[in-house]
Amino acid sequence: MRANAAHLLAPGATVSGFTVCRREAIEELDADAYVLRHEASGARLLYLACDDENKAFAIGFKTPPADDTGVFHILEHSVLCGSAKFPVKEPFVDLIKSSMQTFLNAMTYPDKTIYPVASTNEQDLLNLMDVYLDAVLNPAIYTKPTIFEQEGWHIEVERDEKGRPHRRLNGVVYNEMKGALSDPMDVLDNAINRELFPHTAYAHESGGNPCAIPSLTYEAFLDTHARHYSLSNSYLVLYGAFDDVRRELAFLDEGYLGDAARTQQARARAATGHAPAHVGAPNELGYQQPLVCDYARVKMATTPDNALVGQAYVIGDAHDSFRTVAADVLFDALLGSNEAPVKRALIQAGIGGNVTSYTSSACLQPYELIILQNAHPEVARTFRQIIEDTCRDLVEHGIPRDRLEAVISSNEYALRQRDYGTADGVVLACEALSTWLYEEDTADTRSATSALTYAKTFERLRRELEGDFFERLLRELVLESGHQALVELVPTGTADDGAVAPQPAADDDVKGAPTDAAADTATDAPDTLMSEEEAAEAEERVAALRATQEAEDSPEAKATLPRLTVADIGTARPEPPLALDREAPLPCLVHPLPTHRIAYALTYFDLTHLSYQELPYVKVLCRLMQQLATSRRTAAELDSYITSNLGFLSFTPEVFYRDENWRLARPMLCVAAGALSEKIEALAAIPREVWAETLFEDTDRMRDVLVQLKIGMEQGFIVSGHQAALARSISYVSPAGVVHEQLGGIDFYFFLKDLVEHFDERAEELCAKLRELQGRIFTATGTVASFTGSAEDYRRYWAAAGNLGLAPRTAPAKELYVPAPEDKHEAFVIPSDVSYTALATDPRRLDIATDGRWAVAANALSYDYLWNEIRVKGGAYGCGFRAAVGRQLAFYTYRDPAIDPSLTRIARAGSWLEGFAPDRAAFEGFIVSSVAAQDAPVKPFAQTKRRCGEYFAGREPSFRAQVRADTLACTPEDLRRIGPAVTRVAAEAPACVFGGRDIIEASDAGWNVVELLG
Repeated sequence: MRANAAHLLAPGATVSGFTVCRREAIEELDADAYVLRHEASGARLLYLACDDENKAFAIGFKTPPADDTGVFHILEHSVLCGSAKFPVKEPFVDLIKSSMQTFLNAMTYPDKTIYPVASTNEQDLLNLMDVYLDAVLNPAIYTKPTIFEQEGWHIEVERDEKGRPHRRLNGVVYNEMKGALSDPMDVLDNAINRELFPHTAYAHESGGNPCAIPSLTYEAFLDTHARHYSLSNSYLVLYGAFDDVRRELAFLDEGYLGDAARTQQARARAATGHAPAHVGAPNELGYQQPLVCDYARVKMATTPDNALVGQAYVIGDAHDSFRTVAADVLFDALLGSNEAPVKRALIQAGIGGNVTSYTSSACLQPYELIILQNAHPEVARTFRQIIEDTCRDLVEHGIPRDRLEAVISSNEYALRQRDYGTADGVVLACEALSTWLYEEDTADTRSATSALTYAKTFERLRRELEGDFFERLLRELVLESGHQALVELVPTGTADDGAVAPQPAADDDVKGAPTDAAADTATDAPDTLMSEEEAAEAEERVAALRATQEAEDSPEAKATLPRLTVADIGTARPEPPLALDREAPLPCLVHPLPTHRIAYALTYFDLTHLSYQELPYVKVLCRLMQQLATSRRTAAELDSYITSNLGFLSFTPEVFYRDENWRLARPMLCVAAGALSEKIEALAAIPREVWAETLFEDTDRMRDVLVQLKIGMEQGFIVSGHQAALARSISYVSPAGVVHEQLGGIDFYFFLKDLVEHFDERAEELCAKLRELQGRIFTATGTVASFTGSAEDYRRYWAAAGNLGLAPRTAPAKELYVPAPEDKHEAFVIPSDVSYTALATDPRRLDIATDGRWAVAANALSYDYLWNEIRVKGGAYGCGFRAAVGRQLAFYTYRDPAIDPSLTRIARAGSWLEGFAPDRAAFEGFIVSSVAAQDAPVKPFAQTKRRCGEYFAGREPSFRAQVRADTLACTPEDLRRIGPAVTRVAAEAPACVFGGRDIIEASDAGWNVVELLG
């Protein structure tokens, strides 16, 4: 296929209106890159030709905001709500329900908006391209103002106990950003950008500030689309294995880019009567001249533990990709772990709970942000001083080369692994735009591909280890920085109503006095009372909106959507059988999967001999592993040694149970590691050294790690409350869920919180307990190994590992008595303007038998009923129904403005399913998408983990095939028969909520309210 592309796309050739500007081989991706330009429209296209069957397409636009209204974020949502060619209400959702997509979404960045799709089926990808291109170029927003009201904002009426009308704002993006800006880390990052880039688009909240969103008018919304969603402002990416890419290029030219297509689009737009007669230019992105923000402060209504300080340094500009990568490596070496020198100095100073950092590279002027979490009062300047003093010492005396080399090795491992967590083509399209967006691609700039080519960069970085390059770079970036900002986030008891985002104190280069402002996500002004006339007008508009939302798409509109049929699915992707090698030194699960010359070794240690009360200590043990010294190496030496030789090393408690005895939980401790094939010996030796020789003596380091763990859990409750709510709600009915909570959920959090608060008096007992558990857990008794890689690597691994130094357990076993699950009906108060609700149960608890048909039911409920009821009408950002066969049935909401309306709608889900009567095409779409989700390509490590889980669950090798067959055989009548069971789940599954206090107090569900974060 790459050969066909090379023959067709010779530089200078013209194919379907595209001129091939240049070709470049990218060895790191096993791909050839072709940069093309469509002559008639000015659209740019990057084609990455490779052998990946998971093909992808993306179209992106440069969209720098000019204010905080979030107009580009609202557009991202809105254009996917119908178009000229596909006049249905929710084509985005229809595609999720009916395609074989492996990725389908859109993303708003601070300066661009990207619409990527991926599929393993070429016709399906063309279908997805068709719908997405028509959506962005010919959206229904010009004829349906209700789309703007639904996705952006609108006024609703609430009456108080006296019957007086009050104004309440609602809208999907409005509620999404209330949730997003409940995260102090997001608020700090926004404030940093305002101080670093005050005269550019980056000073604005691209997602939208809830205080500013209601100032966006429908007319400004349309004008912004017309000015930015043009082909001359677009960037297209094709990725993957195409039999003949001429098909895709011709489709683009004839359908959307060519003269005839663009003329038809212009006429259709003009016919709406809403299109502006004269379309202005896009917003300017702007380049910020260097300046120094000596100190700024932003206030936020959040808990005291969320105090933050951020120090940011601008690295340069996007054109110099080598400098950006070098800076990323440098700061990772200085701040990437507790043993990194700058982070170590900050932790030892005792001015806060944790330090984290990241390189923001997807912008015109990349920067490094260093954050102090759980910051003590008035430490901002001390924080910066410690950073600079430590960096000065490193410049004078040298940066440890073992740390730099370790980070370079870790990056090279990640490049070979290519595990992006989603479809490769989607990630690469976004990465390409991190440089391409800011400079036209030429033979000299290579801006379309410079972010994708790493090999020469890392070769040069290794050469630079010999000189003083990194010291000079550190001096330039930190000690001589003329473009930096220091911002403190100060928690307050209440938000300042009507406050605006912080603005620069002055335009001069140095700001000596602090800027003082509030990050406010308050929804309304203090007086929300409306007149009856205003209320009547608002209620009339809401009624019109509801009528539009509840109206069914016409058969003619539905017929416009491209659909696959069951016949298009094909056979399941073959998977090598799982083998248990009992001849190995330890029983070993063997996974002969292709891995790009990487090997994965996992070791599962049995925990059923521990008592229930000891389980939280296992989580602590896991978190401290590789953070402390061993009998051979100091903590700093161990950190560099691991990073240099392994791609990753993790210690994680997991809970399994066999399908035939779901009431008996089996906790295990999984030690997982990955390494390049040439480092097999290290893969065998390092995990063993860590689990067997870690010294539990350095209580200062132990305290640091535990405080960091606590902070991380607290941030997770705020930004991913639905995950915590799902885990907590299943613990009300499932013994495995109870154990999971003890090993890492809310129960563990309370254990950890108490341990941190009383660490000094408990430290000696903690060290003794961890040493005892170390001796009892890491034995050969009940231990199972797992290996993924080539046969030769497998042989070399066991030759180096021997029996991993494991002897049979001699300590007596304790009884793992798991308390009976009980419904606690808890609502956990978190500092947030939204809520997360979950109802979950084990189907066997209700004597409900589940099979592959439930996957279709979950699809229908999630993307038909719940989407329309809870997201579209209710304004929640997310919602869904999960049906893990034989394991879990669960409802959830995400960034939801209210609790009770969603619970009411969930209660009606089963009745809706009982009356479910889709037409044949729509129902086949549900089956196609359900099977496609089961068949989606999985990276080797994730595949390994899934296969191990199925082994410990005692599932037959035919289990997945049977689920797939059940899904394919599903009928509408099957789903209607499932309806009563769904009603039982909604009525009997226990519920749990994470949310803001006001939202919880407004609920009439009688929660047991728990103050989670103080």
